[in-house]
Amino acid sequence: MTLSFRRVGTIAALAAAGLVLGGCASSPASSGGTGGESDSGYVTEGKFTVATGEPAYYPWVIDDAPESGEGYEAAVAYAVAEQLGFDEDDVVWVRTTFDEAIAPGPKNFDVNLQQFSITEERAQNVDFSSPYYETTQVVVTTGSSKAADAASLADLKDLLVGAQTGTTSFTAVEEQIAPTAGAQAFNTNEDAVLALRSGTVDAIVVDLPTAFFIAGVELDDGVLIGQLPQGSGESDRFGLVLEKDSPLTEDVSAAVDALREDGTLDELAQEWLADAGDAPVLE
Repeated sequence: MTLSFRRVGTIAALAAAGLVLGGCASSPASSGGTGGESDSGYVTEGKFTVATGEPAYYPWVIDDAPESGEGYEAAVAYAVAEQLGFDEDDVVWVRTTFDEAIAPGPKNFDVNLQQFSITEERAQNVDFSSPYYETTQVVVTTGSSKAADAASLADLKDLLVGAQTGTTSFTAVEEQIAPTAGAQAFNTNEDAVLALRSGTVDAIVVDLPTAFFIAGVELDDGVLIGQLPQGSGESDRFGLVLEKDSPLTEDVSAAVDALREDGTLDELAQEWLADAGDAPVLE
């Protein structure tokens, strides 16, 4: 079908319906952070150690300060901690790269939140909690780019399209767009935005909330071309990452399930995630 692109100018409240997963939940874990057993599985006894990226980006973390509890993932982390029995002061933040978090081996965190999509490949190296958020992938460009008038996947095929490597966004570029020149890889979304601004690439792909922010705030003439169809092998559901076979995985998943069931995840999405209108699905 023929689709017109959307110029994004302002950021409004996100309608969480359809983004945060619904479903049944288990009871909150009873083995909270107040326990004193040395084999509890926590990195530091009596503390809940949470990792995020460096830097951590809006709208997931506000002003790169997760300890403030502001931003969707920062708020989710504190909500999970409370479900597990921890006080706010018992939450300890550390930083890791995206790749470090999903690599095999011991971890310096109990959980890590960096918009990690749950995939079978990653699950071979780490554990995932129940999903706390679900989103789609969106193609972003600028008004001066050759991609600005794209109305279909076919229109993007002969253009330079990139995404952060190792992410579902990158997989979506490879599978849904399959550019003739191949997917252009970037270490971070920030690098991808810089390349888009300079004209090194014609368009980039990011998750929906990030797309709204990039198009409406980081770019002077940002354009949302549209959403990509879901890939055949990877659903873009975000989960907390834990060390492989962590004794905490069951309790953390139960905490996330409880937050989903009582509506907390929906409320946090409405508060912290941004939306500027519909981005049509590209065919």
